[in-house]
Amino acid sequence: MKNFFLCITGLLISFSGWCKVRVPAIFSDHSVFQQGGGNPIWGWAKPGEEVTVSTSWGTKDSATADKNGRWMVIAYTSKAGTGHEVTIQGDNKIVLSNVAVGEVWLCAGQSNMGWSMGNSFEAGKEANVNLPDFRIYKSAREHWHEPLSENRDRLAKWKSCDPKSAAETSAVSYYFGKKLHQKLGVPVGIIQRAFAGTPIEGWMPWAIQSADPRTIAHKKLLDDGSNRLIARGQTKQKALANYQKELKEYNDKIDRGETMKNAFKSLSPPIITKPSSMGHQYPGHIFNAMIAPIRPYAIRGMIWYQGERNAKNAPQAEHYANQLKQLIGHYRNTWHGESWGSVSDGFPVYFTQLPSWNPPQSKPVEGVEASWVVSRESMQKVSQEVYNTGMAVSIDTGDAIELHPKNKKPIGLRHAYLALGKTYGFPIVHEGPIIDEFSKAGQKVVLRFKSIGSGLMPGGKGKIDSFAIAGKDRVWQWADAKIDQDSVILSSLKVKKPVAVRYAWAMNPSGRNLLYNQEGFPASPFRTDDWPLFDPKAEVVEVNKPKKPKGYQSQDWNRPEIKE
Repeated sequence: MKNFFLCITGLLISFSGWCKVRVPAIFSDHSVFQQGGGNPIWGWAKPGEEVTVSTSWGTKDSATADKNGRWMVIAYTSKAGTGHEVTIQGDNKIVLSNVAVGEVWLCAGQSNMGWSMGNSFEAGKEANVNLPDFRIYKSAREHWHEPLSENRDRLAKWKSCDPKSAAETSAVSYYFGKKLHQKLGVPVGIIQRAFAGTPIEGWMPWAIQSADPRTIAHKKLLDDGSNRLIARGQTKQKALANYQKELKEYNDKIDRGETMKNAFKSLSPPIITKPSSMGHQYPGHIFNAMIAPIRPYAIRGMIWYQGERNAKNAPQAEHYANQLKQLIGHYRNTWHGESWGSVSDGFPVYFTQLPSWNPPQSKPVEGVEASWVVSRESMQKVSQEVYNTGMAVSIDTGDAIELHPKNKKPIGLRHAYLALGKTYGFPIVHEGPIIDEFSKAGQKVVLRFKSIGSGLMPGGKGKIDSFAIAGKDRVWQWADAKIDQDSVILSSLKVKKPVAVRYAWAMNPSGRNLLYNQEGFPASPFRTDDWPLFDPKAEVVEVNKPKKPKGYQSQDWNRPEIKE
Protein backbone atom coordinates (compact mmCIF):
# COMPACT_ATOMS: atom_id res chain seq x y z
CA MET A 1 0.00 0.00 0.00
CA LYS A 2 1.28 3.46 -0.84
CA ASN A 3 0.35 6.06 1.71
CA PHE A 4 2.20 9.28 1.01
CA PHE A 5 2.00 12.49 2.98
CA LEU A 6 0.11 14.44 0.35
CA CYS A 7 -1.70 17.03 2.40
CA ILE A 8 -1.64 18.49 5.82
CA THR A 9 -0.74 21.93 7.06
CA GLY A 10 2.29 22.60 9.20
CA LEU A 11 5.34 20.42 8.88
CA LEU A 12 4.21 17.72 6.49
CA ILE A 13 4.50 17.90 2.73
CA SER A 14 1.98 20.26 1.18
CA PHE A 15 -0.07 19.45 -1.88
CA SER A 16 -1.90 21.95 -4.04
CA GLY A 17 -5.59 21.24 -4.37
CA TRP A 18 -7.85 19.03 -2.32
CA CYS A 19 -6.52 16.09 -0.35
CA LYS A 20 -6.87 12.55 -1.48
CA VAL A 21 -8.31 10.08 0.97
CA ARG A 22 -5.48 8.79 3.09
CA VAL A 23 -4.80 7.18 6.46
CA PRO A 24 -1.92 7.37 8.94
CA ALA A 25 0.92 4.86 8.63
CA ILE A 26 -0.40 2.67 11.43
CA PHE A 27 -3.02 1.51 8.92
CA SER A 28 -0.92 -0.46 6.46
CA ASP A 29 -0.69 -3.90 4.93
CA HIS A 30 -0.25 -6.55 7.65
CA SER A 31 -2.14 -4.45 10.22
CA VAL A 32 -3.60 -6.20 13.26
CA PHE A 33 -7.04 -5.16 14.49
CA GLN A 34 -8.35 -5.92 17.97
CA GLN A 35 -10.76 -8.83 18.01
CA GLY A 36 -14.19 -8.78 19.61
CA GLY A 37 -14.97 -5.08 19.52
CA GLY A 38 -14.81 -1.75 17.76
CA ASN A 39 -11.73 -0.58 15.87
CA PRO A 40 -11.43 3.11 15.04
CA ILE A 41 -10.17 3.69 11.51
CA TRP A 42 -9.47 7.30 10.65
CA GLY A 43 -7.77 9.55 8.17
CA TRP A 44 -8.18 12.63 6.01
CA ALA A 45 -10.05 13.58 2.88
CA LYS A 46 -11.55 16.57 1.16
CA PRO A 47 -13.88 18.40 3.61
CA GLY A 48 -17.39 17.09 3.03
CA GLU A 49 -16.21 13.99 1.13
CA GLU A 50 -17.87 10.72 2.07
CA VAL A 51 -15.49 7.90 2.93
CA THR A 52 -16.59 4.27 3.15
CA VAL A 53 -14.60 1.57 4.94
CA SER A 54 -15.50 -2.03 4.13
CA THR A 55 -13.84 -5.16 5.47
CA SER A 56 -13.62 -8.72 4.23
CA TRP A 57 -15.05 -9.91 7.53
CA GLY A 58 -18.31 -8.24 6.58
CA THR A 59 -18.56 -4.69 7.94
CA LYS A 60 -19.23 -1.52 5.99
CA ASP A 61 -19.24 1.95 7.55
CA SER A 62 -19.21 5.48 6.17
CA ALA A 63 -18.25 8.90 7.45
CA THR A 64 -18.11 12.41 6.06
CA ALA A 65 -14.87 14.36 6.39
CA ASP A 66 -15.29 17.38 8.65
CA LYS A 67 -14.22 20.93 7.86
CA ASN A 68 -10.62 20.02 8.67
CA GLY A 69 -10.76 16.96 6.42
CA ARG A 70 -10.76 14.48 9.34
CA TRP A 71 -13.01 11.42 9.26
CA MET A 72 -13.36 8.30 11.42
CA VAL A 73 -15.44 5.13 11.46
CA ILE A 74 -15.65 2.21 13.88
CA ALA A 75 -15.18 -1.20 12.25
CA TYR A 76 -16.39 -4.01 14.48
CA THR A 77 -14.62 -7.34 14.59
CA SER A 78 -15.71 -10.69 15.98
CA LYS A 79 -13.34 -13.66 15.98
CA ALA A 80 -9.63 -13.73 15.23
CA GLY A 81 -8.43 -14.46 11.73
CA THR A 82 -5.94 -13.63 8.99
CA GLY A 83 -5.84 -12.89 5.27
CA HIS A 84 -8.35 -10.05 5.44
CA GLU A 85 -8.65 -6.90 3.36
CA VAL A 86 -9.80 -3.45 4.41
CA THR A 87 -10.94 -1.11 1.64
CA ILE A 88 -11.12 2.64 2.20
CA GLN A 89 -13.05 4.34 -0.59
CA GLY A 90 -13.62 7.99 -1.34
CA ASP A 91 -12.72 9.76 -4.58
CA ASN A 92 -9.72 7.41 -4.49
CA LYS A 93 -9.31 3.93 -2.99
CA ILE A 94 -6.88 2.44 -0.50
CA VAL A 95 -6.71 -1.31 0.08
CA LEU A 96 -4.98 -2.78 3.13
CA SER A 97 -4.03 -6.38 2.43
CA ASN A 98 -3.07 -9.35 4.62
CA VAL A 99 -4.84 -7.78 7.58
CA ALA A 100 -5.21 -9.84 10.76
CA VAL A 101 -7.72 -9.73 13.60
CA GLY A 102 -6.38 -10.70 17.01
CA GLU A 103 -4.89 -9.07 20.10
CA VAL A 104 -3.17 -5.65 20.08
CA TRP A 105 -0.95 -4.25 22.83
CA LEU A 106 0.81 -0.92 23.25
CA CYS A 107 4.42 -1.23 24.49
CA ALA A 108 5.77 2.13 25.66
CA GLY A 109 8.59 3.58 27.72
CA GLN A 110 12.17 4.81 27.60
CA SER A 111 15.39 3.20 26.42
CA ASN A 112 15.08 -0.15 28.18
CA MET A 113 11.71 -0.64 26.52
CA GLY A 114 13.34 0.21 23.21
CA TRP A 115 16.41 -2.02 23.74
CA SER A 116 16.38 -4.38 20.78
CA MET A 117 16.02 -8.13 20.93
CA GLY A 118 19.03 -8.48 18.64
CA ASN A 119 21.27 -6.80 21.24
CA SER A 120 20.00 -8.92 24.13
CA PHE A 121 21.09 -12.17 25.70
CA GLU A 122 19.61 -15.23 23.97
CA ALA A 123 19.15 -13.36 20.68
CA GLY A 124 20.81 -16.24 18.84
CA LYS A 125 17.92 -18.52 19.76
CA GLU A 126 15.59 -16.30 17.72
CA ALA A 127 17.75 -16.29 14.56
CA ASN A 128 15.30 -18.46 12.61
CA VAL A 129 12.02 -17.15 13.98
CA ASN A 130 9.14 -17.15 11.50
CA LEU A 131 5.81 -16.11 12.97
CA PRO A 132 3.81 -14.40 10.21
CA ASP A 133 0.83 -13.75 12.48
CA PHE A 134 2.89 -12.10 15.20
CA ARG A 135 3.24 -8.54 13.93
CA ILE A 136 5.09 -5.43 14.96
CA TYR A 137 4.46 -1.75 14.38
CA LYS A 138 7.34 0.57 15.14
CA SER A 139 8.11 4.10 14.03
CA ALA A 140 11.09 6.36 14.56
CA ARG A 141 11.52 8.32 17.76
CA GLU A 142 9.87 11.72 17.63
CA HIS A 143 8.94 14.51 19.99
CA TRP A 144 7.12 17.76 19.36
CA HIS A 145 5.93 20.87 21.17
CA GLU A 146 2.33 20.45 19.98
CA PRO A 147 0.21 17.29 19.56
CA LEU A 148 0.78 15.70 16.15
CA SER A 149 -2.04 14.19 14.14
CA GLU A 150 0.38 11.75 12.53
CA ASN A 151 4.04 10.81 12.65
CA ARG A 152 6.52 11.96 10.04
CA ASP A 153 8.25 8.59 9.69
CA ARG A 154 7.32 7.58 6.15
CA LEU A 155 8.93 4.16 6.44
CA ALA A 156 6.82 3.03 9.40
CA LYS A 157 4.54 0.09 8.73
CA TRP A 158 3.34 -3.17 10.23
CA LYS A 159 5.78 -6.06 9.77
CA SER A 160 5.37 -9.77 10.27
CA CYS A 161 7.84 -11.35 12.68
CA ASP A 162 10.88 -12.75 10.90
CA PRO A 163 14.57 -12.74 11.89
CA LYS A 164 15.13 -9.16 10.72
CA SER A 165 12.02 -7.55 12.21
CA ALA A 166 12.45 -9.55 15.44
CA ALA A 167 16.04 -8.38 15.89
CA GLU A 168 14.97 -4.73 15.45
CA THR A 169 12.09 -4.98 17.89
CA SER A 170 12.15 -4.09 21.57
CA ALA A 171 13.27 -7.23 23.41
CA VAL A 172 10.69 -6.84 26.18
CA SER A 173 7.92 -6.30 23.61
CA TYR A 174 9.13 -9.18 21.48
CA TYR A 175 9.17 -11.82 24.20
CA PHE A 176 5.88 -10.50 25.57
CA GLY A 177 4.11 -10.61 22.21
CA LYS A 178 5.63 -13.91 21.12
CA LYS A 179 4.48 -15.69 24.28
CA LEU A 180 0.96 -14.26 23.94
CA HIS A 181 0.80 -15.34 20.30
CA GLN A 182 1.91 -18.87 21.11
CA LYS A 183 -0.37 -19.30 24.13
CA LEU A 184 -3.50 -17.63 22.74
CA GLY A 185 -3.20 -19.16 19.28
CA VAL A 186 -4.38 -15.94 17.59
CA PRO A 187 -2.63 -13.11 15.74
CA VAL A 188 -0.92 -10.65 18.05
CA GLY A 189 0.19 -7.13 17.19
CA ILE A 190 2.49 -4.98 19.31
CA ILE A 191 2.82 -1.23 18.88
CA GLN A 192 6.26 -0.17 20.05
CA ARG A 193 6.62 3.42 21.29
CA ALA A 194 9.94 3.98 23.04
CA PHE A 195 12.21 7.00 23.43
CA ALA A 196 15.51 6.98 25.32
CA GLY A 197 16.19 9.27 28.25
CA THR A 198 12.61 10.43 28.67
CA PRO A 199 11.01 11.29 32.02
CA ILE A 200 7.39 10.42 32.72
CA GLU A 201 6.63 14.16 32.51
CA GLY A 202 7.25 13.93 28.77
CA TRP A 203 4.68 11.15 28.35
CA MET A 204 1.73 13.22 29.63
CA PRO A 205 0.24 16.49 28.36
CA TRP A 206 1.51 19.52 30.22
CA ALA A 207 -2.06 20.62 31.01
CA ILE A 208 -2.80 17.65 33.27
CA GLN A 209 0.40 18.06 35.32
CA SER A 210 0.68 21.84 35.37
CA ALA A 211 -0.23 21.99 39.07
CA ASP A 212 2.40 19.43 40.12
CA PRO A 213 5.19 21.28 42.01
CA ARG A 214 7.85 18.80 40.92
CA THR A 215 6.80 19.03 37.26
CA ILE A 216 6.74 22.82 37.50
CA ALA A 217 10.29 22.75 38.85
CA HIS A 218 11.36 20.31 36.09
CA LYS A 219 9.87 22.59 33.43
CA LYS A 220 11.48 25.70 34.96
CA LEU A 221 14.91 24.06 34.87
CA LEU A 222 14.50 23.37 31.14
CA ASP A 223 13.06 26.84 30.48
CA ASP A 224 15.98 28.49 32.27
CA GLY A 225 18.45 26.54 30.17
CA SER A 226 16.55 27.46 27.02
CA ASN A 227 16.52 31.13 27.91
CA ARG A 228 20.30 31.11 28.27
CA LEU A 229 20.66 29.61 24.80
CA ILE A 230 18.10 31.99 23.34
CA ALA A 231 20.04 34.91 24.80
CA ARG A 232 23.05 33.68 22.84
CA GLY A 233 21.05 33.55 19.64
CA GLN A 234 19.97 29.89 19.58
CA THR A 235 16.28 30.69 19.30
CA LYS A 236 13.22 28.50 18.83
CA GLN A 237 12.68 30.12 15.44
CA LYS A 238 16.15 29.07 14.27
CA ALA A 239 15.60 25.57 15.60
CA LEU A 240 12.30 25.29 13.71
CA ALA A 241 13.81 26.70 10.52
CA ASN A 242 16.66 24.20 10.66
CA TYR A 243 14.15 21.43 11.41
CA GLN A 244 12.10 22.36 8.32
CA LYS A 245 15.25 22.24 6.21
CA GLU A 246 16.24 18.81 7.54
CA LEU A 247 12.69 17.50 7.19
CA LYS A 248 12.64 18.54 3.53
CA GLU A 249 15.94 16.75 2.98
CA TYR A 250 14.50 13.64 4.64
CA ASN A 251 11.34 13.75 2.51
CA ASP A 252 13.36 14.33 -0.66
CA LYS A 253 15.41 11.21 0.08
CA ILE A 254 12.27 9.15 0.67
CA ASP A 255 10.77 10.48 -2.57
CA ARG A 256 13.90 9.32 -4.39
CA GLY A 257 13.40 5.83 -2.99
CA GLU A 258 16.17 5.97 -0.41
CA THR A 259 15.54 4.12 2.86
CA MET A 260 18.88 3.80 4.68
CA LYS A 261 21.00 6.37 6.52
CA ASN A 262 23.91 3.93 6.53
CA ALA A 263 24.47 0.19 6.23
CA PHE A 264 22.77 -0.45 9.57
CA LYS A 265 20.31 2.36 10.24
CA SER A 266 17.13 3.38 8.41
CA LEU A 267 16.39 6.96 7.48
CA SER A 268 14.34 8.77 10.11
CA PRO A 269 12.86 12.24 10.49
CA PRO A 270 15.00 14.86 12.25
CA ILE A 271 14.51 15.85 15.86
CA ILE A 272 15.18 19.08 17.70
CA THR A 273 17.61 18.86 20.62
CA LYS A 274 18.12 22.56 21.49
CA PRO A 275 16.86 24.71 23.04
CA SER A 276 15.66 22.32 25.76
CA SER A 277 12.17 23.85 25.76
CA MET A 278 11.83 22.20 22.34
CA GLY A 279 13.53 18.97 23.39
CA HIS A 280 12.56 15.45 24.34
CA GLN A 281 12.60 15.90 28.13
CA TYR A 282 10.13 18.77 28.17
CA PRO A 283 6.70 18.03 29.70
CA GLY A 284 4.26 16.73 27.10
CA HIS A 285 6.66 16.53 24.17
CA ILE A 286 6.89 12.72 24.00
CA PHE A 287 3.16 12.36 24.44
CA ASN A 288 2.58 14.78 21.57
CA ALA A 289 4.56 12.69 19.07
CA MET A 290 4.60 9.12 20.39
CA ILE A 291 1.09 8.73 21.83
CA ALA A 292 -1.23 11.35 20.31
CA PRO A 293 -0.71 10.23 16.67
CA ILE A 294 -1.66 6.58 17.33
CA ARG A 295 -4.57 7.22 19.68
CA PRO A 296 -7.32 5.92 19.45
CA TYR A 297 -6.05 2.78 17.65
CA ALA A 298 -7.84 -0.13 19.30
CA ILE A 299 -5.71 -1.90 21.90
CA ARG A 300 -6.38 -4.59 24.46
CA GLY A 301 -3.91 -3.12 26.92
CA MET A 302 -0.49 -1.63 27.56
CA ILE A 303 2.88 -2.60 29.01
CA TRP A 304 5.14 0.15 30.34
CA TYR A 305 8.88 0.17 31.04
CA GLN A 306 9.99 3.60 32.21
CA GLY A 307 11.20 5.05 35.47
CA GLU A 308 14.98 5.19 35.45
CA ARG A 309 14.84 8.87 34.49
CA ASN A 310 12.46 9.47 37.44
CA ALA A 311 14.55 7.62 40.03
CA LYS A 312 17.61 9.85 40.26
CA ASN A 313 16.95 10.48 43.95
CA ALA A 314 14.58 9.21 46.63
CA PRO A 315 12.12 12.16 46.68
CA GLN A 316 11.72 11.97 42.91
CA ALA A 317 11.27 8.20 43.04
CA GLU A 318 8.64 8.44 45.77
CA HIS A 319 6.70 11.00 43.75
CA TYR A 320 6.63 8.63 40.78
CA ALA A 321 3.64 6.76 42.24
CA ASN A 322 1.46 9.86 41.82
CA GLN A 323 2.69 10.43 38.29
CA LEU A 324 2.22 6.83 37.15
CA LYS A 325 -1.35 6.85 38.48
CA GLN A 326 -1.99 10.07 36.59
CA LEU A 327 -0.57 8.70 33.35
CA ILE A 328 -2.63 5.51 33.54
CA GLY A 329 -5.82 7.45 34.26
CA HIS A 330 -5.26 9.88 31.41
CA TYR A 331 -4.41 7.21 28.86
CA ARG A 332 -7.43 5.12 29.82
CA ASN A 333 -9.92 7.98 29.86
CA THR A 334 -8.80 9.67 26.66
CA TRP A 335 -8.32 6.43 24.71
CA HIS A 336 -11.84 5.42 25.69
CA GLY A 337 -13.29 8.80 24.77
CA GLU A 338 -11.49 9.28 21.48
CA SER A 339 -12.29 5.73 20.40
CA TRP A 340 -16.00 6.43 20.99
CA GLY A 341 -16.02 3.78 23.68
CA SER A 342 -14.28 1.09 21.62
CA VAL A 343 -11.28 0.89 23.97
CA SER A 344 -12.06 0.13 27.60
CA ASP A 345 -11.61 2.95 30.10
CA GLY A 346 -10.06 0.36 32.41
CA PHE A 347 -7.77 -1.41 29.98
CA PRO A 348 -4.97 -3.41 31.65
CA VAL A 349 -1.66 -1.70 32.29
CA TYR A 350 1.35 -3.74 33.33
CA PHE A 351 4.62 -2.04 34.20
CA THR A 352 8.22 -3.10 34.78
CA GLN A 353 9.67 -2.63 38.23
CA LEU A 354 13.20 -1.31 37.89
CA PRO A 355 15.86 -4.07 37.70
CA SER A 356 19.08 -4.28 39.70
CA TRP A 357 21.86 -1.76 39.09
CA ASN A 358 24.97 -0.59 41.00
CA PRO A 359 27.33 -2.72 43.13
CA PRO A 360 25.75 -5.81 44.72
CA GLN A 361 24.03 -5.35 48.09
CA SER A 362 26.39 -5.79 51.05
CA LYS A 363 24.46 -4.35 54.00
CA PRO A 364 21.03 -5.38 55.32
CA VAL A 365 19.25 -2.21 54.16
CA GLU A 366 20.56 0.55 51.93
CA GLY A 367 19.64 4.13 52.71
CA VAL A 368 18.73 7.28 50.88
CA GLU A 369 21.30 6.54 48.17
CA ALA A 370 19.18 3.58 47.01
CA SER A 371 16.62 5.57 45.05
CA TRP A 372 15.70 2.69 42.75
CA VAL A 373 14.28 0.66 45.61
CA VAL A 374 12.05 3.64 46.41
CA SER A 375 10.90 3.61 42.79
CA ARG A 376 10.15 -0.11 43.11
CA GLU A 377 7.96 0.61 46.13
CA SER A 378 6.18 3.37 44.21
CA MET A 379 5.32 0.97 41.42
CA GLN A 380 4.23 -1.67 43.90
CA LYS A 381 1.82 0.82 45.46
CA VAL A 382 0.33 1.62 42.07
CA SER A 383 -0.18 -2.07 41.32
CA GLN A 384 -2.03 -2.43 44.62
CA GLU A 385 -4.09 0.74 44.41
CA VAL A 386 -5.04 1.11 40.73
CA TYR A 387 -7.58 -1.22 39.16
CA ASN A 388 -6.45 -3.72 36.52
CA THR A 389 -2.73 -3.10 36.81
CA GLY A 390 0.20 -5.38 37.51
CA MET A 391 3.94 -5.25 37.94
CA ALA A 392 6.67 -7.41 36.43
CA VAL A 393 9.28 -7.85 39.17
CA SER A 394 12.79 -7.70 37.71
CA ILE A 395 15.31 -7.49 40.57
CA ASP A 396 16.94 -10.72 39.36
CA THR A 397 17.68 -9.02 36.04
CA GLY A 398 19.88 -6.00 35.43
CA ASP A 399 23.59 -5.31 35.58
CA ALA A 400 25.95 -3.88 38.20
CA ILE A 401 27.44 -1.45 35.66
CA GLU A 402 25.28 -1.10 32.56
CA LEU A 403 22.15 1.04 32.72
CA HIS A 404 20.85 -0.96 29.75
CA PRO A 405 21.04 -4.62 30.78
CA LYS A 406 20.77 -7.33 28.18
CA ASN A 407 18.70 -9.84 30.18
CA LYS A 408 15.35 -8.65 28.87
CA LYS A 409 13.72 -12.01 28.15
CA PRO A 410 12.56 -12.69 31.75
CA ILE A 411 10.90 -9.27 31.85
CA GLY A 412 9.01 -9.81 28.61
CA LEU A 413 7.88 -13.25 29.71
CA ARG A 414 6.71 -11.98 33.10
CA HIS A 415 4.62 -9.32 31.39
CA ALA A 416 3.13 -12.03 29.19
CA TYR A 417 2.22 -14.19 32.18
CA LEU A 418 0.60 -11.20 33.88
CA ALA A 419 -1.55 -10.71 30.80
CA LEU A 420 -2.32 -14.42 30.43
CA GLY A 421 -3.39 -14.71 34.04
CA LYS A 422 -5.07 -11.38 34.71
CA THR A 423 -6.38 -10.32 31.28
CA TYR A 424 -7.07 -13.62 29.56
CA GLY A 425 -8.03 -15.66 32.61
CA PHE A 426 -5.61 -18.56 32.25
CA PRO A 427 -5.60 -20.56 35.50
CA ILE A 428 -1.85 -20.16 35.95
CA VAL A 429 0.50 -18.63 38.47
CA HIS A 430 1.43 -15.28 36.94
CA GLU A 431 3.36 -13.38 39.62
CA GLY A 432 5.65 -13.94 42.59
CA PRO A 433 4.94 -14.22 46.31
CA ILE A 434 3.15 -11.21 47.79
CA ILE A 435 3.22 -10.46 51.51
CA ASP A 436 -0.24 -10.97 52.98
CA GLU A 437 0.25 -10.94 56.75
CA PHE A 438 2.88 -9.76 59.21
CA SER A 439 2.94 -10.99 62.82
CA LYS A 440 5.37 -11.08 65.73
CA ALA A 441 6.02 -14.10 67.90
CA GLY A 442 8.54 -13.24 70.62
CA GLN A 443 11.93 -12.79 69.02
CA LYS A 444 10.62 -13.98 65.69
CA VAL A 445 8.63 -12.44 62.85
CA VAL A 446 6.25 -14.47 60.71
CA LEU A 447 5.48 -13.32 57.16
CA ARG A 448 2.60 -15.04 55.41
CA PHE A 449 2.46 -14.85 51.61
CA LYS A 450 -0.12 -15.23 48.90
CA SER A 451 0.55 -16.07 45.24
CA ILE A 452 2.83 -18.87 46.39
CA GLY A 453 1.87 -21.24 43.56
CA SER A 454 3.18 -24.71 44.39
CA GLY A 455 5.13 -23.32 47.32
CA LEU A 456 7.87 -20.93 48.36
CA MET A 457 11.54 -21.53 47.60
CA PRO A 458 14.91 -19.79 47.53
CA GLY A 459 16.25 -18.81 44.13
CA GLY A 460 19.53 -20.62 44.69
CA LYS A 461 21.17 -23.14 46.95
CA GLY A 462 21.08 -22.57 50.70
CA LYS A 463 18.89 -20.35 52.83
CA ILE A 464 17.27 -17.12 51.78
CA ASP A 465 19.57 -14.29 52.89
CA SER A 466 17.77 -11.22 51.57
CA PHE A 467 15.63 -10.26 54.61
CA ALA A 468 16.48 -7.68 57.25
CA ILE A 469 14.76 -6.98 60.58
CA ALA A 470 14.96 -4.10 63.03
CA GLY A 471 13.73 -3.21 66.49
CA LYS A 472 12.43 0.13 67.71
CA ASP A 473 15.95 1.50 67.41
CA ARG A 474 15.58 1.19 63.61
CA VAL A 475 18.96 -0.50 63.29
CA TRP A 476 18.74 -3.12 60.56
CA GLN A 477 20.29 -6.54 60.87
CA TRP A 478 20.45 -9.49 58.52
CA ALA A 479 17.73 -11.99 59.36
CA ASP A 480 17.88 -15.75 59.47
CA ALA A 481 15.02 -16.91 57.21
CA LYS A 482 13.20 -20.22 57.30
CA ILE A 483 10.42 -21.22 54.89
CA ASP A 484 7.41 -22.88 56.54
CA GLN A 485 4.70 -23.73 53.98
CA ASP A 486 3.19 -20.37 52.92
CA SER A 487 5.26 -18.37 55.41
CA VAL A 488 8.79 -17.19 56.08
CA ILE A 489 9.95 -17.05 59.71
CA LEU A 490 12.62 -14.46 60.49
CA SER A 491 14.88 -13.94 63.47
CA SER A 492 18.22 -12.43 64.45
CA LEU A 493 20.30 -12.84 67.60
CA LYS A 494 21.01 -9.11 67.34
CA VAL A 495 17.33 -8.08 67.43
CA LYS A 496 15.52 -9.17 70.60
CA LYS A 497 12.20 -7.47 69.82
CA PRO A 498 11.78 -7.09 66.06
CA VAL A 499 9.15 -4.61 64.87
CA ALA A 500 9.89 -4.23 61.16
CA VAL A 501 11.03 -6.17 58.11
CA ARG A 502 12.52 -5.17 54.80
CA TYR A 503 13.21 -7.48 51.89
CA ALA A 504 15.76 -6.95 49.10
CA TRP A 505 15.97 -3.29 50.08
CA ALA A 506 18.88 -2.19 47.91
CA MET A 507 19.80 -0.90 44.47
CA ASN A 508 21.13 -4.32 43.45
CA PRO A 509 19.94 -7.23 45.61
CA SER A 510 20.44 -9.71 42.76
CA GLY A 511 23.44 -11.37 44.39
CA ARG A 512 21.44 -12.37 47.47
CA ASN A 513 19.46 -15.60 47.66
CA LEU A 514 16.02 -14.26 46.78
CA LEU A 515 12.49 -15.51 47.48
CA TYR A 516 10.49 -17.15 44.67
CA ASN A 517 7.50 -19.38 44.25
CA GLN A 518 8.15 -22.75 42.69
CA GLU A 519 6.81 -21.51 39.37
CA GLY A 520 9.87 -19.27 39.13
CA PHE A 521 8.42 -15.82 39.86
CA PRO A 522 10.35 -13.60 42.31
CA ALA A 523 8.92 -11.63 45.21
CA SER A 524 9.04 -7.86 44.99
CA PRO A 525 11.10 -5.84 47.46
CA PHE A 526 8.85 -4.70 50.29
CA ARG A 527 8.86 -3.33 53.82
CA THR A 528 6.46 -3.58 56.75
CA ASP A 529 7.42 -0.25 58.32
CA ASP A 530 6.26 3.23 57.39
CA TRP A 531 9.41 5.02 58.50
CA PRO A 532 10.44 7.97 56.34
CA LEU A 533 12.77 7.00 53.51
CA PHE A 534 14.44 10.40 53.38
CA ASP A 535 14.60 13.73 55.18
CA PRO A 536 12.83 16.32 52.99
CA LYS A 537 14.98 19.06 54.53
CA ALA A 538 18.27 17.32 53.88
CA GLU A 539 20.44 17.71 50.82
CA VAL A 540 19.23 15.47 48.01
CA VAL A 541 21.46 12.45 47.35
CA GLU A 542 21.68 11.52 43.68
CA VAL A 543 21.97 7.95 42.48
CA ASN A 544 25.46 6.63 41.80
CA LYS A 545 26.34 5.97 38.17
CA PRO A 546 29.04 3.27 38.17
CA LYS A 547 32.12 3.81 36.04
CA LYS A 548 32.47 1.19 33.34
CA PRO A 549 35.82 -0.63 33.55
CA LYS A 550 37.78 -0.96 30.35
CA GLY A 551 36.84 -4.13 28.52
CA TYR A 552 33.77 -4.74 30.70
CA GLN A 553 31.41 -7.38 29.31
CA SER A 554 27.93 -7.99 30.68
CA GLN A 555 27.03 -11.51 31.73
CA ASP A 556 23.61 -12.92 32.46
CA TRP A 557 22.70 -14.10 35.96
CA ASN A 558 21.28 -17.39 37.10
CA ARG A 559 17.62 -17.41 38.05
CA PRO A 560 14.88 -20.06 38.27
CA GLU A 561 13.12 -20.91 35.03
CA ILE A 562 9.44 -20.07 34.76
CA LYS A 563 7.27 -23.19 35.04
CA GLU A 564 3.63 -23.39 34.04
